[in-house]
Amino acid sequence: MRWKVNNLTRGKLLADRAERATSFVDRFLGLMGRRSLAFGEGMHIVPCNSIHTFFMRIPIDVAFLDPEGTVVKQLLAMPPWRVSSLVFKAHSVLELPAGTLAASGTQEGDRLAFEPAAPAGPEPL
Repeated sequence: MRWKVNNLTRGKLLADRAERATSFVDRFLGLMGRRSLAFGEGMHIVPCNSIHTFFMRIPIDVAFLDPEGTVVKQLLAMPPWRVSSLVFKAHSVLELPAGTLAASGTQEGDRLAFEPAAPAGPEPL
């Protein structure tokens, strides 16, 4: 299932094709090995309060979220082969293409909302 992620505070769409990683394996693998991450894509890792970018090929924007979806910390354009600090207030992490948080004006304290993305349907005739 894909998710839409909206910044309710700014009225901005952050992703319309975000994936959710909840199993140990999915959380561990995350975005490893991806050659690119297009605008509109992302990964929501639940539960999570620290990440690594080992074996990644691209920088990512990272938003650490509390249980209510409030941004408690953000990292802009985190490069490959890094480890974040432990964010004790965080319950989950949203990983996005580098530049997404700055382009949307997202700041710590902003509230994000997740809703299922509409499935892609057949093309109209």
